[in-house]
Amino acid sequence: MSEEFKVEIINPEKSFISKDKVTEVVVPAYEGDIGILKDHISIISFLKPGIIKILEKNEEERYYVEDGIMEFKDNSLSILTSSIHNIKEMKKNSIDESLKDAEKLLNNENLDDQERFLINQKIDVLKSLSIN
Repeated sequence: MSEEFKVEIINPEKSFISKDKVTEVVVPAYEGDIGILKDHISIISFLKPGIIKILEKNEEERYYVEDGIMEFKDNSLSILTSSIHNIKEMKKNSIDESLKDAEKLLNNENLDDQERFLINQKIDVLKSLSIN
């Protein structure tokens, strides 16, 4: 019996990824990182800045996402996001520039708690990417 399911990631420009033989996906949800395996219960969740990990056979792909919504239903995972980047293709200077921009945003005194939380999440993830 197959332990694989389908994943599709869509951003405003195009269908970013469509795979039929994925064995596990980890997404950065507001509730924390959620691991999705075949036959997971149906779920809908918002995404926070973080890393999406897609495991297929013995390969792992990693993508940086800033926001989005995910739905898993009937062994099909759909992710809609406005910003996604393949980590292998990200340049250190663009990561550092995004980090500086996020740190500037954090200095705004008019931020509410949710905005401050999301910016801090983004900073933490970008820092971890700039180290690697």
